[in-house]
Amino acid sequence: MIFIDACFGKETPYTPVWMMRQAGRYLPEYMEVRRKVGNFLDMTKNPEIVTEITLQPVKRLDVDAAILFSDILNLPMEMGLPLRFEKGIGPVFDKTIDTEEDIEKLDASADEKIEYVYEGVKLIRENLSKDKALIGFAGSPWTIATYMVEGRGSKQYAKIKKMLYQNPMILHRLLAFNTKETIEYLSKQIEAGANAVMVFDSWGGALEKDKFFEFSWNYMKEIAKSIKTKYPHIAVIGFSKGVGLYMDEMDGEFDVIGVDWNTPIDYALNIFKDNYTLQGNMEPTRLYSKTATREAVEKIAEIMKGHRHIFNLGHGILPDVPVENAKYFVDLCKEITSK
Repeated sequence: MIFIDACFGKETPYTPVWMMRQAGRYLPEYMEVRRKVGNFLDMTKNPEIVTEITLQPVKRLDVDAAILFSDILNLPMEMGLPLRFEKGIGPVFDKTIDTEEDIEKLDASADEKIEYVYEGVKLIRENLSKDKALIGFAGSPWTIATYMVEGRGSKQYAKIKKMLYQNPMILHRLLAFNTKETIEYLSKQIEAGANAVMVFDSWGGALEKDKFFEFSWNYMKEIAKSIKTKYPHIAVIGFSKGVGLYMDEMDGEFDVIGVDWNTPIDYALNIFKDNYTLQGNMEPTRLYSKTATREAVEKIAEIMKGHRHIFNLGHGILPDVPVENAKYFVDLCKEITSK
């Protein structure tokens, strides 16, 4: 698999490419499935639908890796926090983690109750071309904890930061719980057929530098170390958004480090050299324009020429991007880097 070879720094005929959120709302076929099913959570719990949606961008765009269609919040939902999606707000937990007693009530067998995800992974792998990789994923312990404490997305992160500064040991206990469950969750995805796993730290950038390492990155490192010890042949990808200025101290047993679009790729390359494969990092809104897309792809390809690289966006693809522009991006990455 060209994607897995690139993860491990092996030579490839071109730079592989995929996109975060590639199985999603910009695809008419995805919207058709969503109209039929109606409920987003029901979609993530149905292995046949998960398979259909995961494979849609592979068929349409010919990306080099499929990423499991799921949600990072299915895991805390199975821990015992009822989850609903509210229009205009997004995911909402009506029950939140406020005390040590709340952590004690969490279900430590959540990774076993999420069997529908593993069935989906197995079914995808059976239906996915052998030359295409399948990426499993989970949210970082910090990002998951933020939802569990705040109850929904946040701009200020006031509630969890209050816990961080007033009761750091409670937060560490929650993060340790999330870490253990995430390791089990990703391990079971691997056993079901995932070729790589990715840890998404959407809100790492909400933390000042020393707190980022203490409350987020160190737990991500623990996950990577555990997975690599058990499954050395599996590629592990770490992606933390908004932490470009912290990169000089980021390390760990990852194979791939995701670079967001706020961080210049040459800056990241200067820090990491070829110790990791860098993934990214085109600004997602460039996909609105083919000219802007070509400009970015050519620039990134020139900087990363001869270095370990996987093409991707610096964050998820947006719902109103024309499909033909997404296809243009994928084809262009392959064309330019195969020369």
